[in-house]
Amino acid sequence: GQGERSAGLGGSAPKVARWLGDIRTYFPTPVVQVMQRDAIDRLGLSTLLLEPEMLEAVEPDVHLVGTLLSLNKAMPDTTRETARAVVRKVVEQLEKRLAARTRATLTGALDRSARINRPRHRDIDWDRTIRANLKNYLPEYRTVVPERLVGHGRAAQSVKKEVVLCIDQSGSMAASVVYASVFGAVLASVRSIATRLVVFDTAVVDLTDQLDDPVDVLFGTQLGGGTDINRALAYCQSRITRPADTVVVLISDLYEGGIRDEMLKRVAAMKAAGVEFVALLALSDEGAPAYDREHAAALAALGAPAFACTPDLFPEVMAAALEKRPLPVP
Repeated sequence: GQGERSAGLGGSAPKVARWLGDIRTYFPTPVVQVMQRDAIDRLGLSTLLLEPEMLEAVEPDVHLVGTLLSLNKAMPDTTRETARAVVRKVVEQLEKRLAARTRATLTGALDRSARINRPRHRDIDWDRTIRANLKNYLPEYRTVVPERLVGHGRAAQSVKKEVVLCIDQSGSMAASVVYASVFGAVLASVRSIATRLVVFDTAVVDLTDQLDDPVDVLFGTQLGGGTDINRALAYCQSRITRPADTVVVLISDLYEGGIRDEMLKRVAAMKAAGVEFVALLALSDEGAPAYDREHAAALAALGAPAFACTPDLFPEVMAAALEKRPLPVP
């Protein structure tokens, strides 16, 4: 108003955007992120993130990205570009941390999966060669005669494996959606892997054509809503053309709103056809997740153990699945 300023006993009215900016001056980044998360989740500040000046003040992290994605449909156009810039910053940080190791691990797995019996010396897989020739052990010389050599093949440029990432986009899976989108883009950059990315709640959306930009993938998701795993798996199953060369990764807490028995039948059918099926209860650094234990036990009985996975472990899990060897379950 036009009157003179004066003191009073009114309620507190902090400038939240300024506060979130100021705390970065006094606290390290991990503490700032915890304070932001508390302010957003516990104090009901989600709607304030729709203001551009607010987004410019916060320290971006995976949890903030999840909040922005949950508010995606409510964002005004003036805020959307600022939100995309925040999301892109987090995505670039994750790619820098995870991409190189993931590509190296998966390329090695693809090389090893192409076994040959007349390898060059540097390509010999000594562990498998020894195992294959144990019958030729000579006790007097304490040695194995390698009649048959097993070696690593060289990965060809053509597609060798197909990977389907099937991601539950219910609200509780926000961090997993962020990490899975980044990994989807990394997998798509490996030329010998054909990658498909599918997100679902009660509807199913195929975002494969947006894999060249994980930010577009993330803004194509819609966090929240129900869960129909059976419908999502039915779609993924219909897109499989080479079962023996396909890995399906279901990322879900397994709280099924659809037809439970049909879901399990689809998993059993895919495994019987030769598909490697991986069930991740979470793909994040958040520790033990909440999940449907009955469904997890049912998948384990089908030979598809369900477990939580950190982003750092995910490349090893995928390498094991591509090579059809036991998964490194934590």
